[in-house]
Amino acid sequence: MTSGKPLRVADFDYDLPPDLIAQHPLPHRDDSRMMIVDREAGTIRHGRFRAFTDFMNTGDLLVLNDTRVLPARLWGTSGDAKIEFLFIREEVSPGLWEVLCRPAKRVRAGDFVRFTTGVAARVAGLADEGRRILDFGKIDVRAFLQNVGYAPLPPYIKRAKQDETARPEDIDRYQTVFAKNEGAIAAPTAGLHFTGDMLRGLKAKGVEVRRVTLDVGLATFQPVRVELVDDHKMLEESYSITPAAARTINAAKSAGHPVSAVGTTVVRTLESAWRDGAVRPGRSTTSLFVRPGFEFHVVDRLLTNFHLPQSTLLMLVSAVAGYDLVMKAYAEAVRARYRFFSYGDCMLIL
Repeated sequence: MTSGKPLRVADFDYDLPPDLIAQHPLPHRDDSRMMIVDREAGTIRHGRFRAFTDFMNTGDLLVLNDTRVLPARLWGTSGDAKIEFLFIREEVSPGLWEVLCRPAKRVRAGDFVRFTTGVAARVAGLADEGRRILDFGKIDVRAFLQNVGYAPLPPYIKRAKQDETARPEDIDRYQTVFAKNEGAIAAPTAGLHFTGDMLRGLKAKGVEVRRVTLDVGLATFQPVRVELVDDHKMLEESYSITPAAARTINAAKSAGHPVSAVGTTVVRTLESAWRDGAVRPGRSTTSLFVRPGFEFHVVDRLLTNFHLPQSTLLMLVSAVAGYDLVMKAYAEAVRARYRFFSYGDCMLIL
């Protein structure tokens, strides 16, 4: 790409045969393929995720996002219309939840939404882009969703709505084995490949493994509706880093040990928390938009899945590895018939 030329969203497009979009998880988490992209050599190799440990050395630091996905997808009725709801987050007042509705035009202020379990909520407010505020009163909404909600699979996974037979598997597999802090409405998908055995193997090898939390929200899969990349504005997401994790990350940077991020959400968390020469602990929000030209302070390597065309996630990956090499890697992934997106294969950028 020509240096100094404004980046266009269309520059991040690529042709993807629909049959390469993974619709189901593989039988085992670590069955996935792994493309290895070496930035210094400019090379692309093919491997398996089971070999991931071979690319890590004693003293290296691996950072995971331990957010836990809420079963946030549910259907209800408003009047005589069936509505799909994505429960985004709980508001400050108990019982109030921000939700995304499809179709939103059938959900009006003052209406009551009724769910099949006998639970009802009043539409207490309207927000932009199809979002509403629902008032559930004294109902424990989190417990309600745990009992009847579905995994918030992205729309490119084409399933029969309310497929009860697939619900248990999706709730289990659209969740990392190290998930802890509930608050996400999408999985940090690069972490889906890990098993408990692999994490134990990494620790046995002397690899430091630490966790941060970014509650994956609308910003992560927010569509880009502008022509020029720099005109896009990211929505906010919440993140937190413990003092112990921050100390370990800063010590690794001081000692010259590489910091490997598992997923784009970890990249955004660590780079957002970098202030005055160090990663700062605490809970905050970020609207950081990482795209080519971004100066990295913390992250040295990245494990990531394959992302949608023209998405901010693809732009972030291009910032890590360089636009030309990433687009070459994506073309090779299509040629080699990798599985794409949430339940798909992964790429390790060295």
